[in-house]
Formats: sequence, structure tokens, C-alpha cells
Amino acid sequence: MFDPAFDHFNQWSYVVIWIILFAVMLLFVPFYKKSQRKPSSAYLAFIIALALEMFGVPLSMYVITWLVGTTLPDGILYGHTLQPWIGHWGMYIGTGLMVIGVVLVIVGWRVIHKRFWSKEEGEGELVSDGIYGYIRHPQYTGFMLITLGMILDWATLPLLIMWPILVVVYYRLARMEERGMVAQFGSAYEVYRSRTGMFLPKLFQRQSSPQVAHKG
Repeated sequence: MFDPAFDHFNQWSYVVIWIILFAVMLLFVPFYKKSQRKPSSAYLAFIIALALEMFGVPLSMYVITWLVGTTLPDGILYGHTLQPWIGHWGMYIGTGLMVIGVVLVIVGWRVIHKRFWSKEEGEGELVSDGIYGYIRHPQYTGFMLITLGMILDWATLPLLIMWPILVVVYYRLARMEERGMVAQFGSAYEVYRSRTGMFLPKLFQRQSSPQVAHKG
């Protein structure tokens, strides 16, 4: 029979709360360009898929159980992902990644909105200090950490398929934005780019560089 973890399910109020809680992060993403809507939609689809399977109905578990004819153990496409091996530490690690991701999204937004997004086109201040002195796309890193943390907490089949796609979408968006930054700031941006990481810091290479604005 099914595991006590199934007490998690049919909690539809939690589904709504989870979706609203993490969808709020999208308020910290600019929507003045269509390019931002595609990754935002992918992120929203990710959190909806998790909420439905974490608190609603474990569809992945039902599908796989139907295919293989065996009830899956807790942690395999339902339940806390790493529960069988390290107990609730998987949930704690996942929660930690989500918190770091939220901080990166908000901190990145505070700087770039005040000094770049809120300005008229071509008038934004160049930003390379703070978190932008280490990575060029802290908000995109934040969204990827939030979603990775969700997987470490409660992996499902849709999430395992969607997360690599989400990473590719954010990578392509970052590359496209960087081409725009090169067109706007020229060699100053190229120097900045050579000294910082796209999504993760470049260790032992941080130096003072020309201030450069970024969108992500």
C-alpha cells in the first residue's frame, strides 16, 4: 500500500499558496521585452508542476507505477527526494538553495532596477559593483537555484525534464542580452565580461573593472 507520505496530497490550498509564494519572484523580472516572457513562463510552469505533484496528485508516481507495475518507494518521483538516503537533509539542502536563490533575485533586482531598468533606454547607469562584480546574471542564477532546490526537495518526472530546459532557456537569454550589452557599451562590457562569471563567480579573478549595466 501507499506510504504515509501520501498525507501530503489533496492539499489544494497548499497548491495555491506555493504557486503564489514563488510566483511573486516574477515581480523582480522586467517585462518590457518579449524575451523575458519565455523564461518567466518556463519558471511559472515549473513551480505549478511541482505544486500539483507535491500537494495535489502524484501524477509521476502513478504513471511510472502503471508502466512498471510496482509501487515506487518514497523519494522516487514522490516524497522527499533524498529521504531514503539522508533523511530530511535533502529537504534542508533544497530549502537552503531556494533561500539563496531568492536572495540573489531580490538583491540583483534592487541594484539593477534603481540604476538601469528604471531609466530611459540608453540612459541606464553602468553597474559592476556589488553582486554584479562577481556574476553577470545573479537573477537568472537565483531562479536556477530556486528550481534546483525544489528538485532536491521533491523531484518529479516533469521537473527532471523541465530543469535542463529551463537552464538552456536562461543561458540563451543571457547570451542574447550580453550581445546587446556589447552593442551598447562596447569594449567596456567585454572587459567586464572577461573578469566575471556568467552565473557563478570566477574564482581568484575578480578585479576592479569599468561599471557595466546588466539586465539579468
